[in-house]
Amino acid sequence: MKDQQVKLEMASRRRFLKGISAALGGLVVGAWLPPMAPKSAAAEAVAQGKASLGDSLADGFGAFVRVGHDGRVALISPKAEMGQGIQTGIAMMVAEELEVGLDQIDIQEAPPNAELYTDALLQFQATGGSTSTRYTWEPLRRAGATARMLLVRAAASVWETDSNLCHARDGKVFGPTGQKISYGDLVDLAATYALPDDVILKRPEDFHLIGTPATRLDTPTKVNGQAKFTIDLDMPGMLITSARACPVYGGKVRQVDDKAARRVPGVRDIVILEDVVAVTATNTWACFQGLKALNIEWDYGANSKIDSAVVDQKLQDAIQRDGVVATEKGAIDASLQAASSKFEAVYEQPFLSRSPLEPMSCVVHVRDDGCDLWVGTQVPGFAQQTAAAVTGLKPEQVKVHNQWIGGAFGRRLDFDFITQAVRIASKVSYPVKLTWSREEDMTHDLYRPQYADRMTAAVNGEGFPVGWQHRIAGGSIFARYVGSLPASGVDPDAVEVAVDPIYKLDSLKVHFIREEPEVVPVSWWRGVGVLRSTFAIECFVDELAHNAGKDPLSYRKTLLAHKPRVLTALDLLASKVAWDSPVPRGRGRGLAVGEVFGSIVVTMVELSAIGEKGVRIERLVTVVDCGLVTNPTSVKAQMEGGTLFGLSAALFNEIDIKGGQVQQENFHAYRQLRISEAPPVEVHIVPSAEAPGGVGEAGTALIGPALLNAVNATFGDRVRRLPLVRSGYFIA
Repeated sequence: MKDQQVKLEMASRRRFLKGISAALGGLVVGAWLPPMAPKSAAAEAVAQGKASLGDSLADGFGAFVRVGHDGRVALISPKAEMGQGIQTGIAMMVAEELEVGLDQIDIQEAPPNAELYTDALLQFQATGGSTSTRYTWEPLRRAGATARMLLVRAAASVWETDSNLCHARDGKVFGPTGQKISYGDLVDLAATYALPDDVILKRPEDFHLIGTPATRLDTPTKVNGQAKFTIDLDMPGMLITSARACPVYGGKVRQVDDKAARRVPGVRDIVILEDVVAVTATNTWACFQGLKALNIEWDYGANSKIDSAVVDQKLQDAIQRDGVVATEKGAIDASLQAASSKFEAVYEQPFLSRSPLEPMSCVVHVRDDGCDLWVGTQVPGFAQQTAAAVTGLKPEQVKVHNQWIGGAFGRRLDFDFITQAVRIASKVSYPVKLTWSREEDMTHDLYRPQYADRMTAAVNGEGFPVGWQHRIAGGSIFARYVGSLPASGVDPDAVEVAVDPIYKLDSLKVHFIREEPEVVPVSWWRGVGVLRSTFAIECFVDELAHNAGKDPLSYRKTLLAHKPRVLTALDLLASKVAWDSPVPRGRGRGLAVGEVFGSIVVTMVELSAIGEKGVRIERLVTVVDCGLVTNPTSVKAQMEGGTLFGLSAALFNEIDIKGGQVQQENFHAYRQLRISEAPPVEVHIVPSAEAPGGVGEAGTALIGPALLNAVNATFGDRVRRLPLVRSGYFIA
């Protein structure tokens, strides 16, 4: 019965694809994945949250490759380009299997369509969680290979020869006696064939494009200024809008005096919503001046009495409780009683803002019969659904034109700014471009939760842990997205990595204690649950090593004897930094290791002490085993960028609350690593034939603990709370 159902579904998909081919002209190929592939905890939360928007998971998963009559290949990318280089990577996958050059491929952004473009790892249509390469690796290569096989079959039919005697190269098919036909001349015939049941993918040893350094396809226009992001768009009849929301989360508008704002030349309309006041104007300057001229009286609500000290105390109280057990193996209570010694530490991580280079921006035109959105979003389906919900239109009446994204770090997995833009546009008769100021963007972010991790280890006579108890306290991102926690009471994102640590332990018990901050909404920050747990675990293991009087690297190797790939990465790092050689006086090195996003990463930081608290980063080295590499240039760039992004956060970043309001309004108060302070990031890629892993967030997850472990090695000071400047350290 099951086999018959699968065959019927495959036949239905073939008929659908042939219909698409006929409609578009040329050869269109889809690629399919089963819907129940492994997924991350963060992704599971978002997928479950789809129900609140009235959408359901689809049975079909895919992305299209179209070969046109001119021989050019249109690749409809299921992944948004937000600086990570994924569209170049998937173009390489298709070009490799289709036997065309990268210069023959044109990238198009996929529209909202859960049936066609759902990521089987995320379980919904989205870009995030470092899944892009992992998800597209097989289906996009399969689409390219399918197209190649159909085109070869078509050429063989023309020549009345066996297709096994023909081969494809450089956008042409060559026959056994020297004949050749371009792809463009074969597409109509190829489109009449059924999709092959057995698609033959290239062996890695036969790759000639995958694995080689390639210049990103989006680089030229981003360098010469021709690239258009949402913030750059200009539509006929469009006005500029920006908004001021209540400075306290949950507050409302009480009353507005807009007389001064209306006197600003260029200001058109003042839009007053329940919690937001917006100005529309003919230009950005007039819009922002109009906003400044508004006299708004707010009803701040109950959250105006909350500040960071209150949040801190509640978290410290929460971490003393046991909460809900997320996982348990062995007998940790007995292990703690029988242990030669015990070791306990508490690690703290602050609220963080994403604050991408391009602040939140969205162009909207609402009409009686439809709505158009031009927006850079990681979740085009959610953008469509929220616009439909606001306007009362049907989802199919909302058209999303996805744009390049000027930075996201998880911010554009949320769609609150799109909702706001549509609410404003619904009140006027013309299209508007909503652009948040930097201050609005930073003070109305959805923040990475503040966390506290309390860890207690049972240590044997040799100084190694035989088990540990890990208590995690903080707000629940899962519950905010879905509306409630799972029946288990555990936020799966908050305990990710913690419930399955990389180290061999006989006993393990992990608790989740939900402690909502109330004063700010929480969301995923680059690195998600993987980062938050890796920070605590890697700091804790380093402390255990020093407490046992053992070298931190060899200590970890003992606990990782069951992980040969991890040992290989550790050995490579040791050789690159000459770990066994002593460092000069006044210097220290710290490291961190993790299995993150399907990759293995080891990061080492070497510091010099400048005076009592001055820090100089002398060297930063990271080793990554991310399986088969599509584009080593992108892997290195992502590891460099992610590592420096995380380094800024670990050194400087923290969101403070006073009177219910976020105090960091711009980059003068939310400091970033300056170019003169940024060390070179040495990236070493481990050659591997394993399945590809993710790298976009991998570097971010390891740098925080490596930095604090280096501070301890350099200054003898065990810092357990980020950011480092909070403890008086500074970049010298």
